[in-house]
Amino acid sequence: MGITAYLSSLSLSNLASRMPSAAAQGIIWGILALGVYITFRLLDVADLTVDGSFALGGAVTVMLIMAGMPAWLASLMALLAGALAGLATGLLHTKLGIPAILAGILTQFALYSINLRIMGQANRTASIKKFSMFFDKATGGKGFLLSALYIPEAIAVGLVLSAIVIGIFYWYFGTEQGSAIRATGSNPNMIRALGINIDTMKVLGLSFSNGIASLAGGLMTQFQGTADVNMGRGAIVIGLAAIIIGEVLCDAIFRKGSNFAVRLSFVLGGGIVYYAVMTIILWLKLNPNDLKLLTALIVAVFLAVPYMQKNAKSSFKHAGKMAKQQEEEEKKEVLTNA
Repeated sequence: MGITAYLSSLSLSNLASRMPSAAAQGIIWGILALGVYITFRLLDVADLTVDGSFALGGAVTVMLIMAGMPAWLASLMALLAGALAGLATGLLHTKLGIPAILAGILTQFALYSINLRIMGQANRTASIKKFSMFFDKATGGKGFLLSALYIPEAIAVGLVLSAIVIGIFYWYFGTEQGSAIRATGSNPNMIRALGINIDTMKVLGLSFSNGIASLAGGLMTQFQGTADVNMGRGAIVIGLAAIIIGEVLCDAIFRKGSNFAVRLSFVLGGGIVYYAVMTIILWLKLNPNDLKLLTALIVAVFLAVPYMQKNAKSSFKHAGKMAKQQEEEEKKEVLTNA
């Protein structure tokens, strides 16, 4: 296919029609990124439990909804299940001395079997009256919180849930205990000197992080009407991508810094931007098998941007100092010769 034929085959209207759905899914991945942000930025811990806890949230949600539980309550149960998964990782790390990254891998590995036990098979479908929303009277209030068949409503509900999560984070991490968790990641020696148990702070942070990740998994299950044991594969990479994209955009707009709530909002926006980019890639008719590779490249680029900017500033400063020193030396030499 020639370039002209290829370009003519691309339809802007088709891309525009995909974007609302991309935004809805991006919000869900943004909520996941908010959970990953706790460990990645606040605790400075590499936690790989997320892939398993995301699928755990989907498994718990789909089975409880199939049993007749309202979707909102099933979502809360998914959050609690994810918190328990994070607790397991935290205890493996703090009580048994297993490095955080290995503890996360162990929990993630175990969750695969646990998720199979919960669902009884590799995947489950819970299409309540074909993805009805909770406001549909036909479901008696037991419809999904988000549905792929109600995109505008799904976006609105997703934004409300995101605002609630960000609001809770902003409040909690401003409390004494929340501040201790933030300080544990930035300066654990100081926190230990103040008599605060950093192991407890790590366990709490890991529990909160995986609870939110599991909630996101439950929301994704409701959105697509099905849960799969492999649905969390690569979730940590997507979460990191959303964080990095959001932070780069935040730093570009707020050069003098921003408060915690604004930064969290940009992390959520990073999830939307990420999924929009993925939608554009699919619209360009690139090979879907290359999505993982392209995701890795996107994360690598956004990770490299802050580093390169920092180095560029340092190089200019160093060059400026060297030029100033050289100028002063030349002046001294002129005065000496005079």
